[in-house]
Formats: sequence, structure tokens, C-alpha cells
Amino acid sequence: MQASHAQPLSANPLRRLYQSVRNTTLELTRPFSAEDLMLQSMPDASPAKWHMAHTTWFFETFILGAHVAGYRTFNPEFRQLFNSYYKQLGSHPLRGSRGLMSRPSLEEVHAYRAWVDAAMLRYLEGEADENSAALIELGLNHEQQHQELILTDLKHALWSMPLRPQRVSRPRGVSNAPPLTWIGFDGGIHPIGHAGADFAFDNEGPRHDVLLQPFQLASRLVTNAEYLDFMRDDGYRKPELWLSDGWDVVCAQGWNSPLYWERHNDDAWLEFTFGGVREVDPSAPVCHVSFYEADAFARWGDARLPREEEWESAAVQSSSKFGSSESGSSNSGSSALASSPCVNGALLEDGGFHPQPARGTGLQQLFGDVWEWTSSPYIAYPGFAPAAGVVGEYNGKFMCNQFVLRGGSCATPASHIRATYRNFFPPHARWQFMGIRLAK
Repeated sequence: MQASHAQPLSANPLRRLYQSVRNTTLELTRPFSAEDLMLQSMPDASPAKWHMAHTTWFFETFILGAHVAGYRTFNPEFRQLFNSYYKQLGSHPLRGSRGLMSRPSLEEVHAYRAWVDAAMLRYLEGEADENSAALIELGLNHEQQHQELILTDLKHALWSMPLRPQRVSRPRGVSNAPPLTWIGFDGGIHPIGHAGADFAFDNEGPRHDVLLQPFQLASRLVTNAEYLDFMRDDGYRKPELWLSDGWDVVCAQGWNSPLYWERHNDDAWLEFTFGGVREVDPSAPVCHVSFYEADAFARWGDARLPREEEWESAAVQSSSKFGSSESGSSNSGSSALASSPCVNGALLEDGGFHPQPARGTGLQQLFGDVWEWTSSPYIAYPGFAPAAGVVGEYNGKFMCNQFVLRGGSCATPASHIRATYRNFFPPHARWQFMGIRLAK
């Protein structure tokens, strides 16, 4: 019934997890003013205040309103106001108009969160049934998704303001990315998709076999220095490198660099970060590039983007710390990444909210730093069926005109990412922490 596959946690661990995830959202938004938190800089983004209210709406709508007898809503108008896209629940405001919501105030949104949290914690003092426990775990993973969106949407909003944070004058540490090498993987039949008891979204299954040809992945992400070589070679001016739709976007939008980059003097490039405007680090992964840019760079470099099945197979083969599947295999794609040798990228808990240079050897930066574009369209796996009811709208209806990204970013919570996780965005999108890993 749920838009997830999970074995429900017992009430007490679920209660602690609930408190932790909800507190993280408050900590992420605490440094910003009420004015910052209601900015909407483009229709694809949302105000942080809306994110805070919408994630609360999820618990009130799907848990408290459905499973707690006699529950009294905080404000009946919020049911429509903070609905995102669940058509079966009725109408909702247009996504591009969320920045017009000066009311309710930030103080009222905080009060709404406190009201729902108090009711949820009372509910979790008892034993939640299997259905509600699975929905709560879905709601917590939903909130973690919105934590990343809070950061990326705020970054775009702050960058769009006339008064940006000042340029950072302190010196930047000098680092050198390790040489890019190619790591080979055998072809054959490989299992893909989530299995086992850990949480996963419904679009990560059903688990199924795929036939892969032998392939190679780059040992690390593409760096700013390598992308600058593409730019200096007039990569943005060579239509032969671009997909037709991509070239149309480049011409219409006037793209000549990644999002948030700006030219300083004749040759120096600066980039906007949460720490202010700073000089581009040549060794750090290039970030805020679209699928079109990633595809053009790969073609320029005589390579290609990986298929999502190749990426997942490589991630599973390169780490033995992904838990176990129902069959006892280590290929289930669970979230136990902390001790994986592949996890040396920055994640949300690092607090920098900016990708860092690669370090170490082997297949690096698989998780964290930047989401990695794949060449795979976002479509259903064989045998996929949306869940019954309203939660069936969570993922399935977006399987059109989007591409899959893998691996998480510097704004992704560590407990949220796993080898089977399928993120997806349209090919023109750039405001997420998106980057490039090459394949052959």
C-alpha cells in the first residue's frame, strides 16, 4: 500500500528517528531570516517556509488525520494550502505561486510544526501498527528529501538577490585531485533494485536482472579544472557536441559555464557558495551542470555517461557494506554507508554544503559531493506498479521526460542515500548539486 518497501521500525526507535529528522530541518533553517525563508526565485524552487509546512502537512494528513481518533487539525485551511501535487486530495496552489504565501507567518509555521510534533510523539509512545509505521518512515524519508531541497532552493534564492554575500577573501587550501583512472567491471547478468527489510522508495524495485556488457567507470568525478578545459575549447559554442534540445537551451539561456559561476577579470572564475563568492577550486568536482552539459562534456572527452544499472552494479561490487538482501546477498543496496570505502564524498552532516576534491584510491566519491547524471531515462522497472491510494502519486506519475541521477550530494543526509536510490530531474535542471562521472 505504501510508496516504499520497508520493515516497520518498533515504536521507540521510530520515535527517536522522528525527533532527529524533524530537528535537523529546524537546524538547517535556523541561520536564515524570515524574509530569506519565504523567497521563491523560480517556479522549480519553493520557499523554505513552504518546505517546513509541507513536510508537517504530510504527517498530519497521512498519519494523524487517518490513524488518530479525534485528532483536531491545527488549521483546516492548511490541508489545501500545503498540498504539493496529490490530486486525489483535491486542489492545491500552483507551484510557482508558493512565494506569495506571506501568510501564514514563519511563527505560525513553527507553531504548526510544534502542534503536529506533539501529537506525533504522543502517538509514537504506543505501538504504531504496521501500516502507519511504514507511512511514518516514508514521511521521514520524504522530509530528508526536502531538507536537501531547502538548501538548494535557498542557495538559488540567495544567489538571485541583488545583495549577495560578499566575496570570501580568506585563502583557499590548495589541493590536487588524484589522476583520473578507468576501473573495469565485468559484463553478465546482474541483479538491480532494492531487496531486503530496509526502507526504500517504490521506484527502487522490483528487484530484477539486467544484462550488462563489460564497462569502465572513471575513478572519480569530473573536476572544475577538466570542465574549464572544455569551456576553453569553446565547448559551449560547438553544436556538434550537443543534443538538439540541449543546444536550443544553451542558445536560449546564453549558457557559457555552470550555474553560479561568474567571470572575474580576464581569466579567473568565481562561484557562488553558501560561504559567499569564492574562487573556483580546480580540484573540486564540477557542480550545478545539467544533463545536457554532462552529456556534451562526455562527448567532448570521448566518453559517455554511465547507465544507471552500470552505476548501481559498480557501487555494489565496490563496497561490502550495503547490508544483506533476503537471499543473504550483499547486493540489497541498504543505507549502511558509513564504513564503506566508497563513501569519501561530502554529505549533509559535514556541514559545508559544497563538494570537495577526491581523495584516496579506487572508485571514489560514489556517495556524496554531487548527484551523478546517468544516461538512463526515469522509467519504471519491470513489474513496477504504483501503490494503491493517494501515496501512489509519490513517484510513479513522474516517470516521463526526466533522467536518473545516482549517489547523493553534499546536501544529502548520510542515512538517506543507498546504492539503489534513484533521483530524477528534467535534463535542463541545474540548481541541484549535480555533477559528472564518465563511463566507457
